[in-house]
Amino acid sequence: MVLVTTEPIKSQSKTVCVIGAGPSGLVSARELKREGHKVVVMEQNDDVGGQWLYQPNVEEEDPLGKTKALKIHSSVYSSLRLDSPREVMGFSDFPFTTKKERDTRRFPGHEELWLYLKDFCQVFGLREMIRFNVRVEFVGMVNDDDDDMKRWMVKSVEKKSSEVMEEVFDAVVVATGHYSYPRLPSIKGMDVWKRKQLHSHVYRVPDPFRDEVVVVVGCSMSGQDLSIELVKVANEVHLSAKSLDISSGLSKIILKHQNFHLHPQIESLEEDGRVIFADGSCVVADTILYCTGYWYKYPFLESKGRVEVDDNRVGPLFEHTFSPWLSPSLSFVGIPRKLIGFPFFESQAKWIAKLLSGKTCLPSFDQMMQSISDFYSSREANGIPKRNTHDICDFNYSDKYADYIGFPHLEEWRKELCKSAIVNSLEILETYRDSWDNDELLQQTLQDPYFTQLSTP
Repeated sequence: MVLVTTEPIKSQSKTVCVIGAGPSGLVSARELKREGHKVVVMEQNDDVGGQWLYQPNVEEEDPLGKTKALKIHSSVYSSLRLDSPREVMGFSDFPFTTKKERDTRRFPGHEELWLYLKDFCQVFGLREMIRFNVRVEFVGMVNDDDDDMKRWMVKSVEKKSSEVMEEVFDAVVVATGHYSYPRLPSIKGMDVWKRKQLHSHVYRVPDPFRDEVVVVVGCSMSGQDLSIELVKVANEVHLSAKSLDISSGLSKIILKHQNFHLHPQIESLEEDGRVIFADGSCVVADTILYCTGYWYKYPFLESKGRVEVDDNRVGPLFEHTFSPWLSPSLSFVGIPRKLIGFPFFESQAKWIAKLLSGKTCLPSFDQMMQSISDFYSSREANGIPKRNTHDICDFNYSDKYADYIGFPHLEEWRKELCKSAIVNSLEILETYRDSWDNDELLQQTLQDPYFTQLSTP
């Protein structure tokens, strides 16, 4: 399908509210600023980083995240390390290089990525645009009848003073992330099981689970990571997975520990503390830890039905970014998963900034709707559940997206290093972050002008 755009209009400056000062919000602010727009970033926490701003104190949060409003945004746990090498993570003109007296590992801990984002913020002068400790309560259209450029009312609350502000912006960029609202399975007996249940959103350290029998539900990277961490302090760890066809890397770790057991999905939870699995086996557990993912949620957004979340599909959105009804004045950055995130967020931000300044245009409404329909149909034909609509798993998509605005394609070394990390994690899960077999590729990568010319001191 060939998408045709109409002629761009004369360059113009807009007032833009960016919601969130994590990676996607920060790069959006930078690109909007570069295009000459007047930008306000609203951030509910007291510093930049979004998900990467570690929040150790989770006592006030509901263990299962069932409250309407979350008190804690970050789901990062203390021991978390990146599962991609730092070389692939950086923005196109700001490499994620090592710095003296910091975490110099190729797969560093979460604090190092947070410090990288703080460096990015400082180098590009973004902090002056950010209002910290401000929670956005409402975003809605001011002029719903206007077919041209819609404007947006943004209502926010200063958390410390409780002062309420209402402001009108030409455009809103939603960059709030999608790893905060716990997604829970539906298991018979969950409501009557009286022992400890929590979602990984509030997991931080293993100590509270010492000498316990812990059931971990979900075999994603977080489920595997936390199981491996817990097996060192818990009496027993029982990992419940949708499929018992696991990677050789995980299988090796389970065989290595006598107190680490793999089970199928949970059939039911019993009042006496038993956890009964689908194969009929059971265990009496102290704690159930749900590593079952997160919901996309935008509780502040009133779009009058134009953008909705249905079974974790946010839509309809053209290229996961624009509502055909509300574009370009409302956009989303950072929705897609399972791709090399930071360069992709940057390409999204550049496209949005140029659209708002009139330097480029979107396809027609009908073309965007047809493109969305074709995309949904292709996902369905490939057997991909609706809830996984935004899981991309395709380097080519990033390159196709980049072509809309002439953003560079992903470098081959980025793709190769990323693929190598994935393969190693499947084979040597316990040690892949500290041992690898691609030194030749790594040395070639580090000679690329991206590192030799752009690296910051």
